[in-house]
Amino acid sequence: MEKLKKLFKSKNKNQSDADGVNKFNSISKKTNFGLNILFAALAALCILPFIFVLIISLTSEQSLRLNGYRFWPDEWSLEAYRYIFTSGDQILRSYGITITVTILGTLIGLAIMTTYAYALSRKTFAYRKFFTKLIFIPMLFSGGMVASYMVVTRFLDLKNTIWALILPICVSSFNIIILRTFFKTTVPDSIVESAKIDGASELKLFLKIILPISLPAIATIALFLTLGYWNDWFNAMLYIDKDSLIPLQYLLIRIETSMEFLVNNASSLGSSAAEAASKLPTETAKMAIVVITTLPIIFAYPFFQKYFVSGLTVGAVKE
Repeated sequence: MEKLKKLFKSKNKNQSDADGVNKFNSISKKTNFGLNILFAALAALCILPFIFVLIISLTSEQSLRLNGYRFWPDEWSLEAYRYIFTSGDQILRSYGITITVTILGTLIGLAIMTTYAYALSRKTFAYRKFFTKLIFIPMLFSGGMVASYMVVTRFLDLKNTIWALILPICVSSFNIIILRTFFKTTVPDSIVESAKIDGASELKLFLKIILPISLPAIATIALFLTLGYWNDWFNAMLYIDKDSLIPLQYLLIRIETSMEFLVNNASSLGSSAAEAASKLPTETAKMAIVVITTLPIIFAYPFFQKYFVSGLTVGAVKE
């Protein structure tokens, strides 16, 4: 009888503890509604600047000079976009180069860094301490621009090739450290041991088990690589002389630079040049360049977000 009483008391205690935990983890409807309003306002504040830039890019240059920046301009115009797209096939070609470089660079960078980081995360890898110290060197010291230029152009002979836009930034020591830490702290050793007991090879273990579990970290690094390649123009300035290999960012910088040159030196180029320069959409073109470069990359975020969510629910160890 006493055992039944003790069992009944223990059940009631466990139930009360569970109710307390559930009460602690739950929020009221009013609080939930208030948090939704707060997060919606924060989301609007994040989106509002881009919408404002888009509106300015669609404003006529004359209206912008007379009335300044407004959310609803007096006169709408597509002159900034017409001026940018006067390059015709060149801008479409640059879009293709940038998309190709971004896709190839992201895939190559992920292949190199994930395999490198996985090797460093394995305790059975004999030289992991040496290679861990090795990747810290580029974070502390750099050979400099001259040495990098000589390696890319003379030693590797990559000047005026698409690989000059891909290889210099496809590997990052910081990203490798992030992946190595994720592999060490998040991937359970019991899963690795179970797969080895079942006869899985190291390659199969990496492809079939480690990568699906590590999707959040891989998606994060992939996003870093995508943004880095999409926004890169410096390597094109150093290594590319052919118009057929100019990426989008560098082309837009050249358009903006030439337009500013015409505006700043209009008086010395003659009256006709000064009149033409006064009609150039200098300010609105800058905003249009921001829209052109930003809008395509926005569509990459939902793609990576899908892997963030799915990766959080893949694989778990029950104790």
